[in-house]
Amino acid sequence: MAPNKNANELSTQSSALSSRRASSASPEKPPGPLSVPIAPSDREEIKVNNANATELKNACDDALKRYLSRPNLFKQIHLHTDVRLTLGWASVFIAAATGLYGWKVDFEQAKPGVWAGFILYIVLTTLQTLYAYFVEGNVVFVGRRKTFSKRIITERVTISSRTIPVSSPSLGKSPSNAPSYSLNITYLQSTSSGKSLLCKNRVQGSKVYSAFFDEKGVMVQDVFERWIGELVEGAMEGKTT
Repeated sequence: MAPNKNANELSTQSSALSSRRASSASPEKPPGPLSVPIAPSDREEIKVNNANATELKNACDDALKRYLSRPNLFKQIHLHTDVRLTLGWASVFIAAATGLYGWKVDFEQAKPGVWAGFILYIVLTTLQTLYAYFVEGNVVFVGRRKTFSKRIITERVTISSRTIPVSSPSLGKSPSNAPSYSLNITYLQSTSSGKSLLCKNRVQGSKVYSAFFDEKGVMVQDVFERWIGELVEGAMEGKTT
């Protein structure tokens, strides 16, 4: 009986070792937001006016950016902000230069230059407005990171937010009695410097602002962060909500 027992033990140990090797050889799952804890001491109190939907949305947007741009998560990409700032500062510079030129040079002589500066200013401000409306839209966060598991994997998450206002009652539906915070999340995973797309997932979610703020307007950040983390991890895993 002893030899058979030893053989069974060796067989069990060998199976366990093979299982461990197989698991170590499988690709590691990239860490999601919920797997990167945040210390309560790292949070600062956020207080807003509960009656102001704009303040509620801005507070949620800022908290979302802080939560997802932590170390080991996503590096925030500021492309949209940079483009808008560049166009804005360029238009301000053109306006200032045009005004200075018109002040320094005789009126009749300066008219062509002033007209050119005025037209260029209009073009730049128009481009800034069109970019913000059609390109940036409701996007509040764009993040990217690279992880390594047998190959370099690039992840990119894009999040748009908006406020769903209180709705009036319609036929067969009850009215919404509180505004909601709505998110649209797009998650891309690629390799070979973005040439090979591994997956593309979309997730949507919404929740009333009162779920994240108490009666005094203080944000319950751990509740909000868990909700955001579950949505982002759902997008990473291809789950729908």
